Amino acid sequence: MADDLRMALMELVRKAGAAPEVGTDWLREGVQLLAQRVMELEVEQHLGAGRYERVEERLGQRNGYRERRWDTRVGSIELQVPRVRDGSYYPALPEPRRRSEQALVAVIQEAYVHGVSTRRVDDVVQALGITGVSKSEVSRLCEELDVLVTQFRTRPLEESYPYLWLDATYLKVRQDGHVRSMAAVAAIGVSASGVREVLGMEVGPSEEGAFWLQFLRGLVERGLHGVQLVASDAHQGLKGAIATALRGSAWQRCRVHFLRNVLSVAPKGMQAVVAATVRTVFAQPHPASAHTQWRQVADHFRGTYPRVASLMDDAEDDVLAYLGFPEEHWQQLWSTNPLERLNKEIKRRTTVVGIFPNTAAAQRLVGALLLEQHEEWQVNRRYFSSESLAKLQGQATALQPAAALLTVS
Repeated sequence: MADDLRMALMELVRKAGAAPEVGTDWLREGVQLLAQRVMELEVEQHLGAGRYERVEERLGQRNGYRERRWDTRVGSIELQVPRVRDGSYYPALPEPRRRSEQALVAVIQEAYVHGVSTRRVDDVVQALGITGVSKSEVSRLCEELDVLVTQFRTRPLEESYPYLWLDATYLKVRQDGHVRSMAAVAAIGVSASGVREVLGMEVGPSEEGAFWLQFLRGLVERGLHGVQLVASDAHQGLKGAIATALRGSAWQRCRVHFLRNVLSVAPKGMQAVVAATVRTVFAQPHPASAHTQWRQVADHFRGTYPRVASLMDDAEDDVLAYLGFPEEHWQQLWSTNPLERLNKEIKRRTTVVGIFPNTAAAQRLVGALLLEQHEEWQVNRRYFSSESLAKLQGQATALQPAAALLTVS
C-alpha cells in the first residue's frame, strides 16, 4: 500500500476515534478516498500506464479532471474524475450515470450486440466494463432513454422566443448496410425571460431545404412564436426554410461563416489582412458607423480583390442585421457561436462512437447531450438581462405568432 494512502487511512481512523458522534462525516471521507483511488486504478488500467509513466504499451493520455457529484447513502460526495483525451474513460462507481453517459453506453452496447463494432468500439466497451450484454438489456436501456429524449424533443414551447439560432453537424450512421453522413440539426433560443433553451433537434438524411422546413414547422406546431431574429449560416436550403416557416422574422447571417466565404476568395498570403480589415466593421459602436465602415472596406478591396468586394456588397444587410437590436445583445447575435460550441461538444462525444449503428442511436445520444445542456441552462444566470430585454420589447412593434405566418410551399 502506498505511503500516502496509508497516511490518509490512518487520519480517518484518528477522526473516527476522536469524534465517534460524527461518524457519517469520516465515513463519507472514507468513501470519497476509496472512490478516488479506484478511479485512479481504473484509468491506469485503461491507459496501460501510470501517471507520468512512459512505456510503449501506453494507449492514451490523461487530460486532467472533471468535477462530479456522487449521491450515496452517506451523503453527496464531490469526486475528481480523471479525464482521457479521447473521452473514452467513464468511472464504474458513480451510478446512476448521467443521461448522456447512459446514452453512450447504450449506443456502444447496441453496436456490439448487432456485430457492427469496430476495434475502437471494442476498446471503449472494455473500458466501460461492458461484458455479456444481452439484447434484452440493450432494449431496456434504449427504451428508457428514448422516452426521456422524446419527451424533451416534443415538449410544448409555451414562451415566446425572440432569438433563435440554427445549425447542423454531421455524424456517420449505418443505414441499409451502408455508412452514410447524416445531419444532426438543432435549434436553441432565448426566451422572453432571458433564459437559453434547446428547443429541438433532429437527425436526418441531409441538410437540404425540405429537411430544414420540416424541422422548423415542427417547432411552430409545438408552439414556437415571437421570433424576431434567426441566426444561421447562408445555406440556401436553410434560408428558404426560414423564410417560409418563420416569415416576418429578420435573418442574421453568421459573421464567422461569412468571413470564411470571404477568405476563400482572397489570396492566401493576404487572408489575415483581409479578415482584420473586415472585422473593423464589428468594432463600430453605432449602426450608422458600422454600415459606413462596411462600404468603405468594400470599396477598399474593390480594385485589388473584386470578389471580396462583391461578396460584401451582397451580404451587407444580412451580416449587419444584429444592429437593429439592443447593443447589449450584439456579440451573441452576430454569429452562431452559441450553438457551434454545443456542436463541438456533440462532436467530442460522438467521436468516441465513430459510426452509429442506426439513426435512432444517433438521435438518442445527441438528444441526451442536448437535454443535459438544456437543464444546465435552466439553473444558470440568464443569457440576457431583463433591462436589455425590455429594450427589445420596446423596439418591436408586435410579436406575431410564427404559426400565423406559416405558409404552404
